[in-house]
Amino acid sequence: MRITEKLNDGWYFCKNRCEIPEDLPQDWEAVTLPHTWNAKDGQDGGNDYHRGTCLYARRLCRTALPEGEAYFLELRGANSSADVYLNGKHLARHDGGYSTFRVELTTELREENLLVVAVDNAPSDRVYPQMADFTFYGGLYRDVYLIAVERCHFDLSYWGGSGVQVTPAVVGESAEVTVKGYATGADSCLRYAYSIHDAEGALVAAYEGISPETVLKIPHAHLWQGRVDPYLYTLKAELICDDTVVDHVTLSFGCRSFEVDPERGFILNGKPYPLRGVSRHQDHLGIGNALLPEHHREDVALILEMGANTVRLAHYQHDQYFYDLCDQRGLVVWAEIPYISQHLPDGTENTMSQMRELIVQCHHHPSIVFWGLSNEITMKGDRDPALLENHRMLNELCHALDPTRKTVVAAVSPCPIDSPYLQIPDAVAYNHYFGWYGGEVEMNGPWFDRFHAAHPSIPIGCSEYGCEALNWHNSDPVQGDYTEEYQAHYHEEMIKQLFTRPYLFATYVWNMFDFGADARCEGGENGQNHKGLVTMDRRYKKDAFYAYKAWLSEDPFVHICGKRYVERAEPVTRVTVYSNQPEVELFCNGKSLGKQSTPQHFFYFDVPNEGESVLMAVAGECRDESVLRRVEHFNEAYRLKEQNAVINWFEIEMPAGRLSINSKIADILRHPEGKRLFEERFAALLPGEGESLGGFEMTPAMMEMLGGFTVLRLSSMVGMMGVSLTKEQLLALNRALNQMETP
Repeated sequence: MRITEKLNDGWYFCKNRCEIPEDLPQDWEAVTLPHTWNAKDGQDGGNDYHRGTCLYARRLCRTALPEGEAYFLELRGANSSADVYLNGKHLARHDGGYSTFRVELTTELREENLLVVAVDNAPSDRVYPQMADFTFYGGLYRDVYLIAVERCHFDLSYWGGSGVQVTPAVVGESAEVTVKGYATGADSCLRYAYSIHDAEGALVAAYEGISPETVLKIPHAHLWQGRVDPYLYTLKAELICDDTVVDHVTLSFGCRSFEVDPERGFILNGKPYPLRGVSRHQDHLGIGNALLPEHHREDVALILEMGANTVRLAHYQHDQYFYDLCDQRGLVVWAEIPYISQHLPDGTENTMSQMRELIVQCHHHPSIVFWGLSNEITMKGDRDPALLENHRMLNELCHALDPTRKTVVAAVSPCPIDSPYLQIPDAVAYNHYFGWYGGEVEMNGPWFDRFHAAHPSIPIGCSEYGCEALNWHNSDPVQGDYTEEYQAHYHEEMIKQLFTRPYLFATYVWNMFDFGADARCEGGENGQNHKGLVTMDRRYKKDAFYAYKAWLSEDPFVHICGKRYVERAEPVTRVTVYSNQPEVELFCNGKSLGKQSTPQHFFYFDVPNEGESVLMAVAGECRDESVLRRVEHFNEAYRLKEQNAVINWFEIEMPAGRLSINSKIADILRHPEGKRLFEERFAALLPGEGESLGGFEMTPAMMEMLGGFTVLRLSSMVGMMGVSLTKEQLLALNRALNQMETP
């Protein structure tokens, strides 16, 4: 019978590449898995985290191994490529850092063995991802197992899968469950025994026979209903050889049907079920991607508290434990491979192998309804024949391996809506950041209306939207200031626009949590993307988190925004309260400021700001408190001062009615002299149409989006794209712009 043992202990690690050792080196660092070598340098900024080949080594004593006739090493995640050696002999290579793979050890095992895994996260021209806004943490960052089996067993070598496939289909009030086993190593008659048990453990259907494939019927099937009722069945599969059970596999699954309708959005089990949720990266502050089960459980708990019913697991295959949690808690999942940002001419085979692994390993999860083909892949254009063919191949592979689910792409904002790329998948979604990366927040909803009108037969969703916030504050927030107040305003507007358009099959906030992006140098804290609704350490829920909770959660609550914004200079200040209750009353030092009611869950109060005030919001049985303190002048500790910035806000002269580097580029270009000056001195900031900036092709749509940036904000971002601007250059441009009237 199969025996599985965890091999997370007893490893030694070498960061500096060296020869594969013949014996366990005594001077290597002792580590316990999961482990990444980029836990700190992958989150501190500078885009200088260690990328290369590092070695892990461990002894294996033959007498200490469980009894078996065949032995497999199972690695749940080794980023990005891995080579496995046993006693100096190279056994296997795996390209792709986010999926499970196995290596058979049987024929090379001795009494005493040295197991070495060389893991490499260096740049590559054929292994995805290579260009993306997140850290490519290296390491054996998930669990490693040893599996002992009989010579005859369910196949462990097929793309990291279980060797058993279960596919339920809802038929009327029943479910027909197709079960297929894949056996290997048999030289005599085999029988297959399959049984399905309900959540209470009762047997509901069974089969035993020589056919590896059968259909089991569940009468009056209890459906998997998302968060409402995430009901799961259990399949037990046994392989019988000469009347002896030689192997077994247990899988959980759920019975559900779904549609993606261009007009009605997402339909679960025949009823509209709008998907409103978040995206998630698999890392944590100070830990990187070497997450433990408690980190996964914490993430799911926070997503559920917010009220989301779906999660986009970006931009790669996540831990099987997290998919299990989504099954159990009813979160609908968009799963995808890291075919992202830039098509690699030599990477087609890798996209196919990563997609095959994703589907084979995750096929049984009822939470998964979408296979994501790519993300923002048309940054350099949408007409490359090789790129289009790669997508057609992926789309066909998905439907061949799993005809029950839908394919989808996440298109970058400037991608033309008539692009041939968008004609390939079953559904389309866009990553839009109007209101953060140029444009205005009010543009998002109308943009989707235009797409829907132009392509009424294509299901459309919003795969990313968001803006960054750190511990900066202002009573008059503006785009690009990184304040918690602007992020809250942005998401209030996005909620009202997106959640009221039923044709949008899904919407995903980017991102649930701040995450590591070592190339980033903005917002005052380098090395992170701060678009999260929760901080990277999971300790602080930003105000925008509660805006979603007000719309999505049924658990009664009330929340006063701006708790970190205590000191304010204005005599009357605006205070926002979020609640999912119909009415909110706000008290200031015990005095009522009135009651408000609104179906939009956002309540705004003008509060007298004198001395120190204690605020209390009351909504039904719910209470929340905060403190205000009047100060004579604005507290500059609340205003962003960029680390490593070329220039800060207080150095910029901004005469009333005159242009400055805090003016939008579009406004400057509308002024004849401003356009001439800008193009003459600082054309590097805004390449011409058809050229490239940071990997993006400068299409008319991209040019329009960049026109919504101020010069100063764009200058802080192009540093990550290889464009260098000095303080003197920016101040000289500012002085010249100050001579021109605002158009």
